[in-house]
Amino acid sequence: MVGSISFKLPSEITVNEMMDNKVQNIFNNYLYKESLFKNREVLSTNFLPNTIVHRDTEIEIISSILAPILKGYKPSNVFIYGGIGCGKTVTIKYILEQLSKISNNTYKTIYINCKMKKVSDTEYRILSQILKEFDVLVPETGIATNVLYKKFFEEASKQNIILVFDEIDCLVNKIGDEFLYNISRSDSNISVVGITNNIYFAEKIDPRVRSSLAEEEIIFKPYNAEQLKDIISLRISDAFYENTIDDSVLNKCAALAAQEHGDARRALDLIRVAAEISERSGQTTITEIQLDVAKERINTDKLTEIVRSQPRHSQIVLESMMSLRKTSKGQWIDSRILTSDIYKSYNKLCENNGLNPLTQRRVCDLVNEYETLGIINTKISSRGRYGKLREVVFAVNEEMIAKIEGILLKINSY
Repeated sequence: MVGSISFKLPSEITVNEMMDNKVQNIFNNYLYKESLFKNREVLSTNFLPNTIVHRDTEIEIISSILAPILKGYKPSNVFIYGGIGCGKTVTIKYILEQLSKISNNTYKTIYINCKMKKVSDTEYRILSQILKEFDVLVPETGIATNVLYKKFFEEASKQNIILVFDEIDCLVNKIGDEFLYNISRSDSNISVVGITNNIYFAEKIDPRVRSSLAEEEIIFKPYNAEQLKDIISLRISDAFYENTIDDSVLNKCAALAAQEHGDARRALDLIRVAAEISERSGQTTITEIQLDVAKERINTDKLTEIVRSQPRHSQIVLESMMSLRKTSKGQWIDSRILTSDIYKSYNKLCENNGLNPLTQRRVCDLVNEYETLGIINTKISSRGRYGKLREVVFAVNEEMIAKIEGILLKINSY
């Protein structure tokens, strides 16, 4: 039996070699050409600046609340509210860093981002995450939750603890508020710092939990354009080489971010993406043209990330709203949607997916969250003696709606 011999045609080898050369040239060009960036990390959302501007009052109040821990006392619980990118997380991290410089290590700080996957989606996982901070390793399954609570409270009884829950609303949405109740009712010296974008968060938790937490509340207001310009200016002096960006780009970036509810994170992302676009095209400066391209790109990326990261029930609510905008032939219609119809559609989709539906009030809360994110707008209309109706209309264009539909289809196919 004669074996077959496989070989590549010369043309195939040439194509492969050409592609190899192209890719290597891209890497070599990047490696050896001058970069616009002096320090890219400065524009990262995880970067902690040495100076925080326009948050002096909030820093002083929170520092005063947490100061008793330096004398061994348990500080009050603190709940911090404010929109995306208004400096909540960076302020808390700054305060805790300053606190650590003065303390004699008689307390422990634990920071948990509740939006991270496999961190706070069950009581078991959140307790496991906390216990890791005490060097207590917990297997993925197999231990009763009350045993984990007992171990945590044992560790907490040895010292004061500041337990920071960033995006605490995500934690409660996933596992309920019983976890917070158990912590607040324990005899351990645990102080909770909750950070949330949802200003209505406290109203949604059980009154007994709210009473047990007895929290102090601080609201971070959005930055205005001038404040955003100051924040960006401080960062770009460390992020870029001199003469890379001029005031017109800086002013426009601050103005755009101010329109987005004073989002400093948005401003920094705009500058970073604009710089990356300029660098890839071989430019030595960042212009308003690149800033406009960056804005369009971020809008698309931000929306798709929002949809992907939502809890399953929240995604089903969005899918319900989208389905009500379609005719029987699958065509889009420009009509307003009633919240009562959304709940009916949501119930059907839950049944199709084998899920227990949430209450109508909770679904209304999820609709509100999409309005906060800028995906929809709602309007109350009067029907005379028949009462009032709440109508929903999409605030994004058809192209973005089609992208959302594609993301939801992908999620449903898994």
